[in-house]
Amino acid sequence: MLGNRKKGTAVEKNKAGTSETRIIDPLKNLGVQDDEDVKQMLRGSSMVKVRSPRWQKRRTLKLLEDGITVWCQSHKTSTRAKEQQSFSVMDVECVREGCQSETLRQMAGSVPENSCLTVVFKGPRKSLDLVCHSQQEAQNWSRGIRKLQERVDNMTQKEKLDQYPDSCSFGIVELITVRADQNHDDKMSYEEVQTLLRMINIDLSDHYARSLFQKCDRSADGRLDHGEIEIFCRELLRRPELDAVFIRYSANGCVLSTVDLKDFLKDQGEDSSLIHAQSLILTYELNEWAQRNQLMTPNGFTMYMLSKENCVFNPEHARVYHDMKQSLAHYFISSSHNTYLTKDQLTGESSIEPYIRALNHGCRCVELDCWDGDKGEPIIYHGHTLTSKVPFVKVIETVNEYAFKASPYPLILSLENHCSIEQQTVMARHLRSILGHKLLTKPLDDLDCNKLPSPEDLKGKILVKGKKEDIVECSCSSSDLSSSDEEASHAEGRPSTKTEEKKPAVSKLSPELSELVVYTRSVAFKSFELAAKSPATDMSSFSESEALRLINDSGMYFVRHNSHQLSRIYPSGQRLQSSNYNPQDMWNAGCQIVALNFQTLGEQMDLNYGRFLQNGQCGYILKPLFMRQPETTFNPENVGGGPGHRPVLLTVRVISAQQLPKPQWDKPRSIVDPQVWVEIHGVPIDNDKKKTHHVDNNGFNPRWDCTFNFTIHVPDLALVRFMVEDYDYTSRNDFLGQYTLPFASLCTGYRHVRLLKLDGSSLSPASLFIHVKVTPCQKNLSK
Repeated sequence: MLGNRKKGTAVEKNKAGTSETRIIDPLKNLGVQDDEDVKQMLRGSSMVKVRSPRWQKRRTLKLLEDGITVWCQSHKTSTRAKEQQSFSVMDVECVREGCQSETLRQMAGSVPENSCLTVVFKGPRKSLDLVCHSQQEAQNWSRGIRKLQERVDNMTQKEKLDQYPDSCSFGIVELITVRADQNHDDKMSYEEVQTLLRMINIDLSDHYARSLFQKCDRSADGRLDHGEIEIFCRELLRRPELDAVFIRYSANGCVLSTVDLKDFLKDQGEDSSLIHAQSLILTYELNEWAQRNQLMTPNGFTMYMLSKENCVFNPEHARVYHDMKQSLAHYFISSSHNTYLTKDQLTGESSIEPYIRALNHGCRCVELDCWDGDKGEPIIYHGHTLTSKVPFVKVIETVNEYAFKASPYPLILSLENHCSIEQQTVMARHLRSILGHKLLTKPLDDLDCNKLPSPEDLKGKILVKGKKEDIVECSCSSSDLSSSDEEASHAEGRPSTKTEEKKPAVSKLSPELSELVVYTRSVAFKSFELAAKSPATDMSSFSESEALRLINDSGMYFVRHNSHQLSRIYPSGQRLQSSNYNPQDMWNAGCQIVALNFQTLGEQMDLNYGRFLQNGQCGYILKPLFMRQPETTFNPENVGGGPGHRPVLLTVRVISAQQLPKPQWDKPRSIVDPQVWVEIHGVPIDNDKKKTHHVDNNGFNPRWDCTFNFTIHVPDLALVRFMVEDYDYTSRNDFLGQYTLPFASLCTGYRHVRLLKLDGSSLSPASLFIHVKVTPCQKNLSK
């Protein structure tokens, strides 16, 4: 079994063309072979898995010898698949020690807190709550997982290639060992080969599969041993389309010289210097003879093409590269709506977990719906519904811990405040005591309190967005003294009226809480003319329908408004299932805080992740210059010319895909029929999408060779989305994977698109292979 295999093998060709076998010891390569925490993980630990005070089951967790896979095995004798599960340490978002989950907090006092830990996963997978035998064991596992993650993250590309010379084939070899090797003898019969092929989503003809099996069965005993299995997989993983690119640039058809490689890099639009070409050979070429002679073999070229350097996303945009010293109003800000909910807004669970996920994804504006709770302590939930409740203090503790782990730039707490003055005072006390110096409590020195500072100015600070009492420096009308913001009024059918606005109001705000609102003061929107006369620190919330009406009727004035004041957009109150609107419409008008239900997956959240993929995923994206100018004439509804109009021709050739998954609910023996959509999301004139034909019965290495042309008039606002689905003649096509990125972050040339799951997590090794070309075109070029 895999768990007993201490070393793997890699087969490669030397100069003479003969095979050389290298021993791979993942734990040694990671430098953890003597680590006491890892040793404990390798031995395995018996723990109690907890789902509720009444559901507690014993499980054995054990780290496998690959150094990244943890098996979680039931103590029952059942052979059902669910009884034995695994996870990768690289899929772990974080490990929290003690009773730090909703479930374990319910059991505080009945379990030893110092022996508890919670494994929080990336994506929608439920957290794993565990009670260990001892505090030491809990610390072994929490430290060990973090240590392994850090070591893998810090590995150089060369070290990764040495450890996993072909990550795709390595993964399949282990899959064979674990699942396809039905009698667990580390060998594979032809019948087991057929099982493997179904697992990896490919439908080979019996003739081809049998001939490939016989070719690899060098011992001629009708069974493939581990080395022969690896050769079989390498043959399956051959990439003819990559070979064709290699041959096109190779002068002799056998190797790439540095001159050949420079030509390729030039066509890719990359650094084509001799030094860069030589460095690539040193990094990706595993054949020592070729490396010494500054040559790249087909295997080295494949390694290079599969590396992060050849992803469609520009690696330079994976760091913070925007100017972060401009007004907050000049940025799109990653924002969450009803952040506390895990599902719908009628019966869903309220929890701190969505805050952790949102903050770890770079979200910079989270929402807190605050209501009076028992014993004088405010709670957070969706009022007047069956959603569960979470203590306000627990959410603030979570915010304090995770606020700046993914981004150092300011975090906005958007308060929907329904609390009494007494409990508002409690809220203010918790905010001050828990957040401490992180909480912004007064305007920054040397900055006008009526102007918005920059993300750089506010680095490491948490801002409270809410209503504020009338003060001399920033006067407000009596209508601004309601404790709950405009969103609450709309959602509950309580729109303000002119009669109400004229009544002298009595403050329903706690002075202590009001005092914490500094640069993000909620006010009711009345008109663009009045807003233009207000301080830049005033901001309004708009329902999606109200925002769309303003965009359609007064698009240019909305863009101008958003050049100096913040706007927050929230979903309609009719979206009871927490569905989302299209955020692109709002970005087109320069709206900064476009709040979405992060818990609801789909195209809208794909666009949101894509928008904030650039600039180091810090949650702040500098808006184009034509959206930051106070007298701009840009109108998202009409871009036949003028600001932002810079038409380009985007040509995308969809060549092939690799190792596409099956839908989780598919029948075990089914094979997908994939097709690819290429979509442009931007201003209305640019919205377009085109699809390939579908390929029958091949999710492993389908080929399309389809070329699409798109004219993009306002490229600064455009997103490009690649979406793969399983074609079905009789029902709706099933989603397989997607990837969305800003047009400005596209790399040209031959690129791989690393597909993502519905939740935005990696679908590795699934990818698309494409070619991208961008050409400036005449402004009058029709679409």
